[in-house]
Amino acid sequence: MSDFPEVVVKEEYEEIRRWAKDFGQREIAPIAEKLDRTDEYPLGLARKMGEYGLLGLSIPEEYGGLGLGAVGAIIVAEEIAKVSLSAGLIIGVQNGLVGNAIAKFGSTKQKEKYLPRLVKGEIICSFGLTEAGAGSDAAGISTKAERAGEWYKISGSKLWISQGMVADLILLFARTGSQEDRAAGITSLIVEKGSDGFTVGSKLEVMGLRGTGTAELVFKDCRVPASSVLGTEGDGFLIAMAVLDEARIGAAAAAVGIAEAALDASMAYAKKRVLFRKTLSKFESIQFLIADIATKISAARLLTYRAAYLLETGKPFQREAAMAKVFSSETAVWACERAIQIHGGYGVSKLLPLERFLRDAKTLDIVEGASEVQRWILARDLLGL
Repeated sequence: MSDFPEVVVKEEYEEIRRWAKDFGQREIAPIAEKLDRTDEYPLGLARKMGEYGLLGLSIPEEYGGLGLGAVGAIIVAEEIAKVSLSAGLIIGVQNGLVGNAIAKFGSTKQKEKYLPRLVKGEIICSFGLTEAGAGSDAAGISTKAERAGEWYKISGSKLWISQGMVADLILLFARTGSQEDRAAGITSLIVEKGSDGFTVGSKLEVMGLRGTGTAELVFKDCRVPASSVLGTEGDGFLIAMAVLDEARIGAAAAAVGIAEAALDASMAYAKKRVLFRKTLSKFESIQFLIADIATKISAARLLTYRAAYLLETGKPFQREAAMAKVFSSETAVWACERAIQIHGGYGVSKLLPLERFLRDAKTLDIVEGASEVQRWILARDLLGL
């Protein structure tokens, strides 16, 4: 751990934290419960996020972004997740997945066309990778894209696509090679709303991350120009894995944020709830439980910030990103469960946001690479397999 930075305590990062916290409390907190309850996509909030700069955290300044490094971006992810993970997901998809991919692998024309509008929230984006039969096994996707002159014809469907209900642009991953080619036969293409043969299928109900427009996307002989290819043909899997490796750090930071929110609520409740003529905070069992929650959160944050620092300084970070994702997401679930236990009957009611925190935390334990996938990545790396 000798390369763990002092950078995480620099004043400039605390300014970023205050900046993100201010927006979260002012614009997100008042609508967080409604967003979860109605499961309606908050297009107005997405636009405000764009105006505030939240949708272009790591996008280069020349395209309207803030050009923040990885550490600054995860500080924002942590603060926004304390208020609403659903709101945080909007940032994660726009900036972390789609924006990051176009900024790193897109042509100059693609960057100029899409990034300024993406950053402002003028266009809503989706990351179209997952399919009914290909989630953790991303190399097993079956959606096809066949070249026909200056066009590609796409057929297939995508499932569990965040922002899919409202997306103006899909960063789609499709098979241009044979099924036997696995990862080598996948290409990334930009598909715009209104493209012939592209339709939004069913809206999908999920237990957490509600209000994020999760949907099925259907492509039936969908035609897009050859200029829609991101990078080069056959590089799609590498592009997907590159941005997902980085996005896992953001997911870990979001998990830290949820756990912190659960801890804050638990400490406040323990100080005021009277049981057997004394506050809960006077019971040793509650004291120890709160101490354990705080300790795990600190460990999760250190793992997460270290992964971000390695990414920001150009060092290998994939192992640390996987560690941060699995530990932080599981810590968030554990912390939310204990917070509910501390609150008793109020904890399991909808009078408090704890049950939302738990649903969101459990969803985060699966998206961006389930815990089992992270452990598989770690084992292969550690054992040299």
